[in-house]
Amino acid sequence: MAQNYEDNFRLIVPLDASGIKDFKPERPVKVVAYGPNGSWETSIHLDDNGKGVATLALPNRGVFRVVVGPGNATAEQLQGLQTIGVNISGRQWGNSRELRVSPIAISAYYWWWWWYWCREFTITGRVLCANGSPVPGAQVCAYDVDWFWWWWSKQLVGCATTDATGSFQITFTRCCGWWPWWWWELREWQLESTLVTRIAALLRDSSVRTVPLPSPKPTQGVFQQLISRGPGSPPNLPVVAAAGQPGSTSAIDPVSLDSLRKQLLAVLPAAPEFERLRLWPWWPWWPWWDCDADIIFNVTQNCQGQAISVVNETIWDTRWDIPTNLNVTLTANDQACCIPQCLTPANCPEGDCVILSGICGDNVNTIGGNLGAPLSPVGLLNPGTPSIFGDRPYSGTAAIQGEVGDTVDYYEFLYSTAGFGGPWAPLPSAAVGGFNREVFVAPSSFPVVPFPVNSISDGTTLHNVIETKSHYESVHGPQNWVSLNGCFFDILMGLVTQGVLANGTYYLQMRGWDLSGGVLVNPRILPVCGTENQNGIVLTIDNQTTNTSGPTDLNGLACGPGTVHVCTIQPESAILQVVILHNDGTTTPLGPCQNTCISDTDSLQIDFVAFDPDAFLGYYSLALNYGASLTVNLLGLGGTLSPSPIPPVWAPTAPQVGPDYGTALTQGALSPAWGGGAIRLTVSAKAAFPETCCYQLQLYAFKRTIGCSPCGGDHSFWNQYNLSESSFTVQVGCPTPQ
Repeated sequence: MAQNYEDNFRLIVPLDASGIKDFKPERPVKVVAYGPNGSWETSIHLDDNGKGVATLALPNRGVFRVVVGPGNATAEQLQGLQTIGVNISGRQWGNSRELRVSPIAISAYYWWWWWYWCREFTITGRVLCANGSPVPGAQVCAYDVDWFWWWWSKQLVGCATTDATGSFQITFTRCCGWWPWWWWELREWQLESTLVTRIAALLRDSSVRTVPLPSPKPTQGVFQQLISRGPGSPPNLPVVAAAGQPGSTSAIDPVSLDSLRKQLLAVLPAAPEFERLRLWPWWPWWPWWDCDADIIFNVTQNCQGQAISVVNETIWDTRWDIPTNLNVTLTANDQACCIPQCLTPANCPEGDCVILSGICGDNVNTIGGNLGAPLSPVGLLNPGTPSIFGDRPYSGTAAIQGEVGDTVDYYEFLYSTAGFGGPWAPLPSAAVGGFNREVFVAPSSFPVVPFPVNSISDGTTLHNVIETKSHYESVHGPQNWVSLNGCFFDILMGLVTQGVLANGTYYLQMRGWDLSGGVLVNPRILPVCGTENQNGIVLTIDNQTTNTSGPTDLNGLACGPGTVHVCTIQPESAILQVVILHNDGTTTPLGPCQNTCISDTDSLQIDFVAFDPDAFLGYYSLALNYGASLTVNLLGLGGTLSPSPIPPVWAPTAPQVGPDYGTALTQGALSPAWGGGAIRLTVSAKAAFPETCCYQLQLYAFKRTIGCSPCGGDHSFWNQYNLSESSFTVQVGCPTPQ
């Protein structure tokens, strides 16, 4: 608290370090008086003879604890340090408003330790995306960590916010020399799953007869159980309750850890790995005397409207015993927003040109028919790749990405279905989608900048155009544009395809414009930057048509509300027939809600449909779900897939049975077409039905199509699918027919 001697009580504390040989008064000394209602502090420098007087203004006479320690410790820290202190009683004041206590002697021991007890650490660094672009406006927090058995704790030491270069600086003071119980009370312990796994495995593989259950917080019960059940222990020793159970919740006494360690080492197996990791009890541990800092980082950023963790280190990432000046580079995950750098002409092209670089986050050189990619299949991602990730069309709103030169004001996209030679026409207005970009404004805000579709005339005709970043900056000043995996920064248009463009292949070309007096002038097809070639990009669209009203789809299958079936035939799925084949040649149909009994020699035969009329089928799956979250993958049981002899009128017998696109290519399918069809699976009934139960047969059929959004594509979620199910009861262990 601030010192104000007027109308206050004064406590005078003489200090004497004259007994220290070769004393040098280069460091301040802090004196703190702790009372029932707060603390009061001051710092002084001793003179060349090692003497000085500290004066504290107090609000009243009474009982105080006076503590002396290093000048760079806070009052809160000094309260828990093993330093010099004296007690002041109320009687010592008498009726006086001033009390002078006996000089407090400072020995060489304390003077030397104070130099190390509280040290100032400075951490500088940068947070970067994987491509080296800086992560701005992110909160970087540093934590000091400790681990003990299979628990760990972390303490916040400081936070800072990154600037436009991704740079930050954190300065903090860390003290040691704590009273053990004080140090322990400052920690919030939690289980560390990797340590639990490693220690439990060591105990199971050793002569230790009991592996204690992990408890959320450290308790004596974990260790008492190990000691009482160690090798050579009398068999009639009482069993201590497992951690987390009654009788095991006694708190850890940090003063007794040395004694407890000796008992544990007598029963625990040797563990060189844990010695190397300095893990107690295999390594001696007095953390209250540890003057070094052991640091991990957590970084959050609010670029997308919510705090997202972009760096989240664990204790296995710890930088042990860091120097007082540490410099780090932290690499953010793919959720971080970055400021792209002009490292190549492709990042920030100059002049009258354009680079069309990607579609939905995919580079053009991975999309057939584009620059650097195979010529065919045209417009499909990963052309010719023999897997479910090969020959993939796009759907939804496809983000067209790239960069436009700095002399272009506005641009529009033309399209053709005949090839890069045209003829070209402006895209339908409904197909041209605007988008938002975000910019970084120090210290940590990310305002949204809309880039809508503008309808501007060239004097005679209206054109659907979008403003360039360079023209926006010419009006509003330079901006720190940010990027999330290319999103926000290099998006040029959201190509709206669902319900607007028919499925097929589309060639796009950009036309640039200048703006003069509110009118578009100087139209030109922009060349590819660094060349004289006209720009262009191609993609293939495959949207799914649905009949959301139901109650049946176009093939007459029940769909919509009250069913699991999607009202679409792109793709279609159906369970045609399920039968049990007996050893004597007879069969038993197994329809919905029926039940039957099987023997060990029976076979299960399923006729089903997984069919895409657009020939972009990716894969299908067949599973039997039963019991409490149990499942059997029927396609993994080594059965036989064959063309079904009972196809419905709306689906062909499958010429290639898959079960996935890559396998179908080896069976004669020609890239990029595989539509599937009616298929039969024959498999051991005993393997399919492990026990007597009610089973649910589940058939999924998925297309390869990528579902795009205005800001990229989700390549892992297969959003064009259909589902069919049938349930029945099966009893196992019936007599084999003779």
